[in-house]
Amino acid sequence: MNPENYYEVIAAELDRYAKVPDAVLMEIVTRDGTCMWLWSNEEQPEWQGEEITDRELAARLCEPCPVRRLCLEWELRLAGEYQFGVCGGLTGEDRRALYRVWRARREQMNEDQDGGQQS
Repeated sequence: MNPENYYEVIAAELDRYAKVPDAVLMEIVTRDGTCMWLWSNEEQPEWQGEEITDRELAARLCEPCPVRRLCLEWELRLAGEYQFGVCGGLTGEDRRALYRVWRARREQMNEDQDGGQQS
């Protein structure tokens, strides 16, 4: 799968969260997110201190997270195109590329809901 298709697939998966309020996303992610659980319980993963890339960190920490896509949706809304570090299973570089696709889909969704009329 080429990168553009990859980001399109992820952005399409996130469409289901488009109408979820920010506060609800925040509550779910901070309550159920793997990284939040580690942080709030002051636990460190067994690989803490290893030299790993952001991609490896995303794979190890985010991949098994039950709220990974909700976290990604929340991060895209909060940070916009200013994405750094690891969040939602993607690196900042990946999220910056995804953001452009995600934003275009949201703008199209809004236009479709408004019947093509601008307010």
